[in-house]
Amino acid sequence: QVPLVESGGGSVQAGGSLRLSCAACGRSISMSGVAWFRQVGDEREFVAFSGTGGSTYYGDSVQGRFTISRDNAKNTVSLQMNSLKPEDTAVYYCARDPLTLAFRHPSYGYWGQGTQVTVFS
Repeated sequence: QVPLVESGGGSVQAGGSLRLSCAACGRSISMSGVAWFRQVGDEREFVAFSGTGGSTYYGDSVQGRFTISRDNAKNTVSLQMNSLKPEDTAVYYCARDPLTLAFRHPSYGYWGQGTQVTVFS
């Protein structure tokens, strides 16, 4: 069973918005930290993190434009992306339960399959 399933990716013009969703399968996310990363080529970049106590953290490149939120009842975490730029084009992944530093992708053992976001100018 895939632990996490992302959806909501697509193509959008620069300046537009998209909303990604990450559905957790099986175990509840209510006691889990959940993050979004994005990957271009071999580079995987931290995007946002939602902690169990309501804390949120963002990568510098998305601060002020992206918002991460969670719905524990629906076992989902969303990423609202506004004012999109061509450089936001990437495959976006969600991950859960970081072992150490939440902004480092090696900390995570559970990942979704990714969803493609393409921003054209």
